[in-house]
Amino acid sequence: MKRVVCSIVAFTLLTGILLLYFSQTAAADILGRTYINAPEDNKKTEDPFSELDSFTKELPTVKEPQKKADEKSKLTLGQLRKKYKSTFVTNGPNVKRIALTFDDVPDPRFTPQILDVLKEYGVKATFFVNGQRVLNHPKLAKRIHDEGHVIGNHSFTHPDFNKISMSAFKSEIKKTEQAILPITGYISKTIRPPYGEITEEQLIWAAEHKYRIVNWNVDSLDWKGLNKEQVVTNILSNTRPGAIVLQHGGGGHGSKLQGTIDALPEVIKALKNQGYELVTVPELLGIEKSK
Repeated sequence: MKRVVCSIVAFTLLTGILLLYFSQTAAADILGRTYINAPEDNKKTEDPFSELDSFTKELPTVKEPQKKADEKSKLTLGQLRKKYKSTFVTNGPNVKRIALTFDDVPDPRFTPQILDVLKEYGVKATFFVNGQRVLNHPKLAKRIHDEGHVIGNHSFTHPDFNKISMSAFKSEIKKTEQAILPITGYISKTIRPPYGEITEEQLIWAAEHKYRIVNWNVDSLDWKGLNKEQVVTNILSNTRPGAIVLQHGGGGHGSKLQGTIDALPEVIKALKNQGYELVTVPELLGIEKSK
C-alpha cells in the first residue's frame, strides 16, 4: 500500500514539473523569446510589447482633431474686417474722395515715373514701402516724402503674414519703421499687409498699438503686367466714393508696370472730371499719418 501511495505522489510531482515546463515554453513562444534562460551578457531584452507600442504611435494624436477645429474656427478676411472694423479698413467714408496707393516701393525702374506724373497733376498719394527697399534706395524714398506723399508700412521683406510667427511679424513692422524714421522723421501708423493677408492675433496687436491696417476695395491688377487700357478699366469701372485704389510702384525681377505708368494720367483726369478729390489715406480716413 505504501508503495502505491509513493508511486502516486511521485507521478503527480513529475506531472506537475512537466506541466510547468511546457507552460513556460509555450508562453515564451507566444511572446517571441525565451524567459527561462537569462541573456548571458545581461543586456536589456527586447520589450515583447514593442510592436504594440509602434502600432499605437501610428495612431492619430489628440492634436489632429484640435488642429482641424482651429482651422475651421479661423476667421476670413471679411469676418476680420467686421470684427475689427475700427482697425482693419478697405475704404473710407462715403464722400467724393479717393485715395490712390502704390505698393512695393521704392523701385528705381517705376517709382520715379509715377512720381513725375503725380507731380505734374498736383496729386498726393500714399506709398506703402518695403523697409529693405528703403535701405537700398534711400534717396528715392526721401523724394517720395519730400514731394508731399504719405509713406506707409508694407513690411520689411514682403512675407505672407499668415505664414510667419508673431515675433517675425513684429520684427517686419519695427524694422521698416526704423528704415523710414531717418527719412521722414515719423513712424507711420498705417500698415498694408503683403497680399492683403493678416491674422487675428496680428490685428489685435495692431489695435493695441494704435495702427490702422489698410487694404483696398479697388484693385487695378497691374501686378499682372496689364496694359494701359486694362488698368484704366479696372480702376474706373470700380471706383466709388471713399475708394482706396491698389496699384504698384515696384515689384520683383521681371515686373512689368508700364501699364500703370501710362494709365495714371488718364485715371487722374477721369476721376477729377467726375468730381473726386484725390487724397492720401490718412486724409481719407481722417487719421494722423504718424505718431
